Amino acid sequence: MTESMTRLGDRLHVDWYLFAPAILLSLAGLVTMNFFTGENYFFFRQSIWLLISVIVFFMAAIVDWRFLRRTKVLVFIFAVTFLALLILLLTGEMTRGAQSWFQFGTFAFQPSDPAKLVIILMLSKYFSRRHIEIKHIRHILVSGMYAFIIFIPVFLQPDFGGSMVILGIWLGMVLVSGISKKHLSFVIILGILTSVILWTSVFAPYQKARIVSFIHPLADVRGVGYNAYQSTIAVGSGEVFGKGIGQGSQSKLRFLPEYETDFIFAAFAEEWGFVGTMILFALYLFLLIRITNNAESAATNFETFFGLGIVILFFVHIAIHAGMNMGVLPVTGITFPFMSYGGSHLVTEWFALGVLSSMKRHSQGPRL
Repeated sequence: MTESMTRLGDRLHVDWYLFAPAILLSLAGLVTMNFFTGENYFFFRQSIWLLISVIVFFMAAIVDWRFLRRTKVLVFIFAVTFLALLILLLTGEMTRGAQSWFQFGTFAFQPSDPAKLVIILMLSKYFSRRHIEIKHIRHILVSGMYAFIIFIPVFLQPDFGGSMVILGIWLGMVLVSGISKKHLSFVIILGILTSVILWTSVFAPYQKARIVSFIHPLADVRGVGYNAYQSTIAVGSGEVFGKGIGQGSQSKLRFLPEYETDFIFAAFAEEWGFVGTMILFALYLFLLIRITNNAESAATNFETFFGLGIVILFFVHIAIHAGMNMGVLPVTGITFPFMSYGGSHLVTEWFALGVLSSMKRHSQGPRL
């Protein structure tokens, strides 16, 4: 079985061990958001996005992405990304309290999703050339500046969840690059000071309310704490084996708002229970381990850091989304990789897997 998958992967230029868990997770998302009765708006549109995403995966797997190692190419991509975020901030329409999407008729595109990949590319290039002297504090500050340039327009949209993911990517990649304990302490202190400044001078009232509801989730279950409260009910009501496919009362009866996006983990847990949730996490774990193994055997440090950056990206999304669905983290609007409704993040995630598949195929020769 393993040999046949390897031969098929070689012919189609893809890593099937990346494709298999990702497609199962995407299908799990489709099943969770399907009503199985009458028309289903989210299921139909997400099916189209999944088809597009899979096509993008195969196309990305064919391309030789080694040109991304060039500094001029990365600087250009980084500049275009920042410009797109700036234009969105200045001219974008307000939707659900944020200027996070470019509207194209009935479709919307969220540039902060591919921006996360751009941050990973920039940091991969920076750390791959300075991995020997990375313990110098100046490299932490310079890498932080790259992340901060993208962080600011995303945060001002305001997209609190997306901006926290960007910070998580930077911190994670700094950690895997070999930061010293002294400098790690500096980063932690800086993070605490930044949090104080954000709370006192930057956070909007609704963002403060979400954090307060996290600390005291039952203080206002009919107000700011409603979503978190209903989410914990959904997760707990799934018990061991779940209520059954399409039988989730919290989601299908709309007690749980936006279960197709921000709370799809809770909706899945309600229908599949503890056993199904463990299988779900096993698929994520398999995917992350496969990406990590490919990164460790990559031909260059750039490809290694890029692979580890994708692992960090997925892990941050999984941890925050699951945490807020179980009531242990504030509700921040973070998607669940491959499962939550939305085309921008789904295409971005499949594209990232395609690039990783291509990098694995082109990783030849001595390690640089």
